[in-house]
Amino acid sequence: MCINKAVTYLATSATIIAVGNSLAMQASAQDSEIIVGMAVAESGFMAAYDGDGTNAIKLWVDDQNAKGGLLGRKIKWILSDTKSDLGQSGRSGQEIVDQGADIVVVSGDYDYGSPAAAAAQRAGRLSVFLGAEDPKAGVQGAGAYAFTSSVAAQVQGATIAGWAHTKLGAKTQYTLLDSINEYNKSLCGGYTWGADLVGLTSVGSDTFKNDDPSIQPQITRILALPEKPDVLMVCSYIPGGASAIRQLRAAGLTMPILSGSSMDGTYWVDAVPNLNDFYIPAQASVHGDDPRPEVNEFVAKFRTKYGHAPATVYGVLPYTFLDLWARAVEKAGTADAASVVPVMEQYKDEMTMIGPRSFTSQLHIQDDAPMQILKYENAKPKVVDQYRISEPVPFEVLFRTKN
Repeated sequence: MCINKAVTYLATSATIIAVGNSLAMQASAQDSEIIVGMAVAESGFMAAYDGDGTNAIKLWVDDQNAKGGLLGRKIKWILSDTKSDLGQSGRSGQEIVDQGADIVVVSGDYDYGSPAAAAAQRAGRLSVFLGAEDPKAGVQGAGAYAFTSSVAAQVQGATIAGWAHTKLGAKTQYTLLDSINEYNKSLCGGYTWGADLVGLTSVGSDTFKNDDPSIQPQITRILALPEKPDVLMVCSYIPGGASAIRQLRAAGLTMPILSGSSMDGTYWVDAVPNLNDFYIPAQASVHGDDPRPEVNEFVAKFRTKYGHAPATVYGVLPYTFLDLWARAVEKAGTADAASVVPVMEQYKDEMTMIGPRSFTSQLHIQDDAPMQILKYENAKPKVVDQYRISEPVPFEVLFRTKN
């Protein structure tokens, strides 16, 4: 009888201890911080592209903590410098994972961010590119738990083509492709698709390289056309894009010039004297004139914290994505990617400060989104319109199986 009582007592004690330990572990997990990890460039050439997005992440953490955190837990950010090195990107991603990051933010370029995103994927963590515009920054490339905060480059190209035809009355166009990288090719691919969609007729196309000192042969071919195009599309980025635009204008080609979001900002305009009649699409304007008050409020808050506004739209996008992620975390009741990703994949025109956002199990990038149209006059950008393509960019155009 005593032995039975002793056994019963020990069993009961063990149960109490086990339950106590379990409750303690749950309480510990509940009390622990949610970690936003960043494997991004603080040094090297990519730092110029990652800097504003990284600051936007830090600002989001501050703002979210001021609202009580997430799931009742405080949020903290950690960072590992990729040094703009592909190998270090993977190591930084793994370092962030090992430190317990619940979400891994990676560099804005697909090539430089994907090694870190791969480390997150292997660990079962959700990752987001600061602003990659290659659709492979998602399910088909970086993995099923990878997202990007931006629209596909093809959306930008299709948008500016549709807008130029609809609002500028353009009927003919000529395309100059800077063939040095994938972004430019995707931008022009979307532009070609969008031009065909609205009936903007091509009268020719040509290529150049970002580091070409001169595009005079290409300009000569445009000047030799029997009839000049209504608009010129330049698929490029800084510095080569600025150089090309300067040379086009110097040659007397005065028609409107179009480009993509990579040309946003004013840091480069001194390279093109008296820049006028130049148009780009952007998901938001960081120049204080966005039609949505919440965007301008964000820019003002950014300026107060860091002493300057974001240089380009890419300083806005990560903040918006983290808002979407936080909603999914709250709905899922956990920051675990296996639970959060399916919630995000149900978003259909989920509203954010820069407009509606959608994801599916097959697409973790925007294939259709309203864009602000910025016009540069006297080297100053100004929002002149908003435009949304009439239908999503098809998969074969997104993944460039069809130009």
